[in-house]
Amino acid sequence: MSIIITLIFYLIVLGLLYWLVSLIPLPDPFGRIVQVLFIILAVLVVLSAFGIVSGGLPHIRL
Repeated sequence: MSIIITLIFYLIVLGLLYWLVSLIPLPDPFGRIVQVLFIILAVLVVLSAFGIVSGGLPHIRL
């Protein structure tokens, strides 16, 4: 159960960072590259949560 809470927390934080980066007026190729990197990072977080990618998520103690 704690892994699901950790996963939700990480995805919310990544979503907020993605939203904040989309508000920054970066030049077109750089802004798109940063957004794609955030999407790749979010996919890696989900894959590591389910054990497909090694590494695992650090646990957050609430």
